[in-house]
Amino acid sequence: MKKMSIALFVIALLAGGFYLISSYPANAASSQGETQHIFVVRNSDMRTAKASETNFTGDVNSTLLFGSENPTGKSGGIVDFSPGARTAWHDHPNGQLIIITAGSGRVQQWGAQVIEVGQGDVVWFPPNVKHWHGAAPDRAMSHIALADIVDGLSSTWHEKVTDDQYNGR
Repeated sequence: MKKMSIALFVIALLAGGFYLISSYPANAASSQGETQHIFVVRNSDMRTAKASETNFTGDVNSTLLFGSENPTGKSGGIVDFSPGARTAWHDHPNGQLIIITAGSGRVQQWGAQVIEVGQGDVVWFPPNVKHWHGAAPDRAMSHIALADIVDGLSSTWHEKVTDDQYNGR
């Protein structure tokens, strides 16, 4: 539970504009004289769907926490990977932050070694760095993913990760 609290703190710290606890009044005027309001996405409004076979290998489910229609300028989701499942190679214009919430997985940036990750780990992928992430071969993995939306997109998708790449060969 302590690791999860740290991960939530990191989300609040890096998500720019999200505050778990704040003394800043919700109706305070912005520098443009506009009233700011709290943004809430209700759990009951979130939908989980099977991830696209174009951008993922294996059994992957994704729950969109917030997409392009929000005031944060970010997209965020919870992604659940079955053992061996993974994303395709992709990149993000302003980088991506993932927080491993359960299980074990793997991450890799183009041209580098596969890195093993586990529950409580936080991974930052720098802007425009081609990478992938997914579950370990024998264990499921879940993570929260956060990325900025730039010109209407948060990701650029590339080719699928081969079995040899996934296995570090």
